[in-house]
Amino acid sequence: MTTVIAFIFMFGLLVFIHEWGHMIFAKRAGMLVREFAIGFGPKIFSFVRNETLYTIRLIPAGGYVRVAGEDPEIIELKPGHHIGLEFNDEGKVNKIIVNNKSKHPNARVIEVEHVDLDHRLIIQGYEIGDEDEKLHFEVDQKAFFIMDERETQIAPYDRQFASKSIGQRAMQLFAGPMMNFILAIVIFIILGVAQGTPVDEAIMGEIQADSPAAEAGFQADDEVIRIGETAVSTWEEFTSVVRENPGQELSMVVLRDGTEEQLTVVPNTAETVDQQGEPISIGQIGVRQAFEKTVLGTLTYGFEQTYEITRLILTNLLMLVTGQVSLDLLSGPVGIYDATDQVVQTGFMNLLLWTAMLSVNLGIVNLVPLPALDGGRLLFVGLEALRGKPIAPEKEGIFHFVGFALLMLLMIVVTWNDIQRLFL
Repeated sequence: MTTVIAFIFMFGLLVFIHEWGHMIFAKRAGMLVREFAIGFGPKIFSFVRNETLYTIRLIPAGGYVRVAGEDPEIIELKPGHHIGLEFNDEGKVNKIIVNNKSKHPNARVIEVEHVDLDHRLIIQGYEIGDEDEKLHFEVDQKAFFIMDERETQIAPYDRQFASKSIGQRAMQLFAGPMMNFILAIVIFIILGVAQGTPVDEAIMGEIQADSPAAEAGFQADDEVIRIGETAVSTWEEFTSVVRENPGQELSMVVLRDGTEEQLTVVPNTAETVDQQGEPISIGQIGVRQAFEKTVLGTLTYGFEQTYEITRLILTNLLMLVTGQVSLDLLSGPVGIYDATDQVVQTGFMNLLLWTAMLSVNLGIVNLVPLPALDGGRLLFVGLEALRGKPIAPEKEGIFHFVGFALLMLLMIVVTWNDIQRLFL
């Protein structure tokens, strides 16, 4: 149950922050945000606020923000349609009743001759059975269609995605991944405030009981300055030597209270896998890095850790694209849940660290220029900037549809691999 709660919290936070970024910048640009959704599939909870439908859906595989104009409008009025009209106090149409007009006895029923709900916001037509007098109605810019007793707000062209500048559209698309990077920075700063930031020098923090380091006589605050004949100045240099020498006796010189001490330690052998998924042996002596608490160090730590994780993920992504890493190593929701279960056992701080890493990963993956992802849509905005005119919506729609289908196929393959790893 703890893992389930942790996974829901983590998944919800990552998706919420990502989609919140899209929504906020859409609204700042004046776009009509029709829906803000967490999950896919059937709705299990919803409410409407400030023109937007907020929903939680059944399948926890992501989320979306639906902006007017990104998809074809569901309701389209054409000449000859019979519709009912209701009016606000200013005499403008505020409800356009598409069907079930008998349920709205106060509606004025007309036959449509001409309609423009994009620019001029007018409806022209005739009373049913009276074609002698042409009627002209102005439409409120926040009027609603009513179809099957469900209300859908109209979207004049200036509220649609396509009406905005290239910069506004690009920022709306980029805002989701950007918020994931910002979330990671904030989480690392929180970690820095809570537990301090690691020092650069090879200074010992916690010494694990019954470990090789404890048996060798290491103490907290010892600083390793030399291993054998090799000078050591950073924690990375120290751990690199230890990892590369499992089971080998290492002679180390540490600085303790201003005095040099000679210690000998034999690293334990631990099994892990390299970036290609191949099993390897590494050395461990059972020490943790020392931490310190400074304001500047904490702020810097947030940005540095986010940068390092970004660099690591990009490196692995490049290796995947070039075939240096097998597709079998990819994980989907099932694999992430299993990894979360293991992380939860190690404590809340590690869960926060895991959340920050996944947030960076989500930001990077969404910026990859693939169909149906933010990066794919940014690619089309960039092509429009270069060409001076947009790609035909039909062609872009096909591109994203095919890409989305391929992504769903990849998700199925990855999920199958995750399930196999759990039971094999």
